Amino acid sequence: MTQWWMRMARYARPHQPEVASVLLLTLALVVFDTLKPWPMKLIIDNVLTNRSLPSVAAWMTSLPGGDSSHGTLTWLVAGTVFLFIAGWLSRMARSYVQAGLGTRMSYGLGADVFDHLQRLSLLFHGRQPTGDLVQRVTSDCTCVRELVADVALPLVTSVASLVAMFVLLWRLDSVVAAAAMLVAPCMGIVIMIRGREMADRTFEQATLEGRVMGMAEGTLAALPVVQAFGREPQEDGRFRALTEDAGRAYLRKIVAQLKFNVSTTTITACGTAGAMALCGIHARQGTLTVGGLVVVLSYVASLYAPIESLAWLSSGFASSGGRARRVLEVLDQNRELNARPNARPLPHRRGASGHVQVEHVTFGYDPGSPVLRDVTLEARPGEVVALVGPSGAGKSTLASLLMRFFDPQEGRILLDGIDLRDLQLASLRSQVAIVLQDPLLLPLTVAENIAYGKPTASRHLVVEAARAAQADRFISALPQGYDTLVGERGATLSGGERQRIAIARALLKDAPVLILDEPGSALDTETESQMMKALERLIEGRTTFVIAHRISMIRRATRIAVLEHGVIQQIGSHAELIAMGGKYEAFYTMAASAKPASSPSGRNLAGPAD
Repeated sequence: MTQWWMRMARYARPHQPEVASVLLLTLALVVFDTLKPWPMKLIIDNVLTNRSLPSVAAWMTSLPGGDSSHGTLTWLVAGTVFLFIAGWLSRMARSYVQAGLGTRMSYGLGADVFDHLQRLSLLFHGRQPTGDLVQRVTSDCTCVRELVADVALPLVTSVASLVAMFVLLWRLDSVVAAAAMLVAPCMGIVIMIRGREMADRTFEQATLEGRVMGMAEGTLAALPVVQAFGREPQEDGRFRALTEDAGRAYLRKIVAQLKFNVSTTTITACGTAGAMALCGIHARQGTLTVGGLVVVLSYVASLYAPIESLAWLSSGFASSGGRARRVLEVLDQNRELNARPNARPLPHRRGASGHVQVEHVTFGYDPGSPVLRDVTLEARPGEVVALVGPSGAGKSTLASLLMRFFDPQEGRILLDGIDLRDLQLASLRSQVAIVLQDPLLLPLTVAENIAYGKPTASRHLVVEAARAAQADRFISALPQGYDTLVGERGATLSGGERQRIAIARALLKDAPVLILDEPGSALDTETESQMMKALERLIEGRTTFVIAHRISMIRRATRIAVLEHGVIQQIGSHAELIAMGGKYEAFYTMAASAKPASSPSGRNLAGPAD
């Protein structure tokens, strides 16, 4: 973190023309501001006293009417107007270019943080509130804009102005110039004392704002549960408590800034008073003209403005630094799923690929607490392997390992004889399709959701996949058909409709390995029968893993693995396990007490009846 600003500054490299424009406009603004007092000095010392203009301004006599006092006065007034307008235009142009530069830099940083977040493991995301991560992507990434607008440009402007003002002030009255600069060491002491406090208060406020956003996002995502249990008052109380904490943190930041402001203002006020006293003494002694007095006092005031700006840089630096700490916490988070140095792609070869081997796999989300223990399993192309067992047995965890959302802590998983860690991650996941119990749809059109795993697919292929998934009829009845925008998480569709869109998505992806994670457990019998017909088309020729509780989904699987406490207790076909007795027989007896769901074709999912 000690050099966080260097890491942020690299986002200015792609925008060098804008940076150069801002710097040139800044220097032009310094020149115009430096020249502003001089027309008044010439009017007081030369025009009003009928004295000749100094050699540096003698060229004005060659202007039309410049050889008379009235003409010179007119040109000096016009010059004052010109300097103010030119300075105003330079400031406006710089603000415009600076705003665009800062915004593009913030978006560039936000895009990098968003990309990095997408590639971090689910273990990381499971520990972080989604709302807080959104805060880091959207709000905290403005730190790079603050670094430009509140630190870098004020630094350049202040240094250039300070040098120009001090040089001119020294030429006018070196004693006043030296006395005026005595405030600089005092400013340095204030920065050292107050700067760290402002940085800590800014970081604290940003952290609490992230918690507020995380709590709001989590509650709104679970709103049906909140309303069903009447917990609105309690959630409102939690939200209010968090916002009050964030509000107090904001006030603590403001108090820290006010302490800094009072300190710097007191120092500059004392310096200004001392400079005014010296100017008065020198004017009475005759070593400083009245016009010179006006210019000197103007430069003293202008001298303290950049000094105050330099002192306030610590505030801007603290604000952007506090947000940058939160951004860099994400960017510095190591990706837990790294391919090995010589990782290679796996060609898509339907019919010849999809052989999965799980060899002595042990895995746990927390060290020392394994969810899976020494699991060994095999599935060949065209086979259906069902995973059954009580909740928490490790079924979905095993599916997550197959997708390489996590890596085994012991053992390995092979695809076509290659360790998953030796494959490029994108290549591996292109070979696996998944249909979940609660299918996740994005707020895109229906066609875009179906083509999500294969975005280059034509509309014809999208429609064919929807027909195969028994989804074309209800999609065509939607207001805009395939171009209908799906609500958040598919909220505008029924559970069965979402499920069939997910099946169409998997069909279009045409991956050799398929994972079905309880795809029909929440559906009624009629809706499930429609889904089952679509699933029959989906599993043909693929290596399929089925996680389900309904017997209709698993009884004709090629093999059934019974998991309990992360260990495979039994494995075999339905008939073999029934003959063997034990846990599967008990599971089957309990499940068979409910009416099994059959596919419209009158046969079960994985094949013909006994």
